[in-house]
Amino acid sequence: MTPLRQRMIEDMQVRNLAPATQRQYIHYIAGFARYFNVSPDQLDLEDIRQYMLYLVNDRKLSAESINTFVTAAKFLYLTTLEMPWGEEQFPRVRRPHKLPIVLSHEEVVQFFDHILSPKYRAVLMTCYGAGVRISEAVSLKIGDIDSKRMLLRIEQGKGRKDRYAMLSPRLLQVLRIWWRAPPALSTGCFRAGEPDAI
Repeated sequence: MTPLRQRMIEDMQVRNLAPATQRQYIHYIAGFARYFNVSPDQLDLEDIRQYMLYLVNDRKLSAESINTFVTAAKFLYLTTLEMPWGEEQFPRVRRPHKLPIVLSHEEVVQFFDHILSPKYRAVLMTCYGAGVRISEAVSLKIGDIDSKRMLLRIEQGKGRKDRYAMLSPRLLQVLRIWWRAPPALSTGCFRAGEPDAI
């Protein structure tokens, strides 16, 4: 590991960036260095611009991926290398605005009816019904389910923040079915706690 990479990792750790974010930043900066075959501390704003053009025109990456590179480069140059550049010198790619596909009630019911495993149904319905990420859903514990106030407590979600999500009566019913499923069907998330916890 190069001293520059070690310093960037330490800077990210000090700022409490999520491990997944740290991996992404290192991935994009490593690709940037490989493209020019030189250490990033030898590159400048024009090189960043040229690499962005390469990502857009040759690699045809999504706006989200290119913007992740821009954010990683901004962190490297402004935080780790302490370059006297402004944030405005790291332009982001404009994301196309598209309307989301909204499933009808019947389509949602049909989708979940085809998930036979109580485990997978509980996890996917938690994501859909409470609007939580998959990593948040599989990390839930029985104690995070508040059936009296109809809330789910999400601990250390994105940005390492705690928050609450709404718990619908239908989702609560599915979680109870999951909890009461035979142990062979119910290994994994939601298993820690007392049987009457939810």
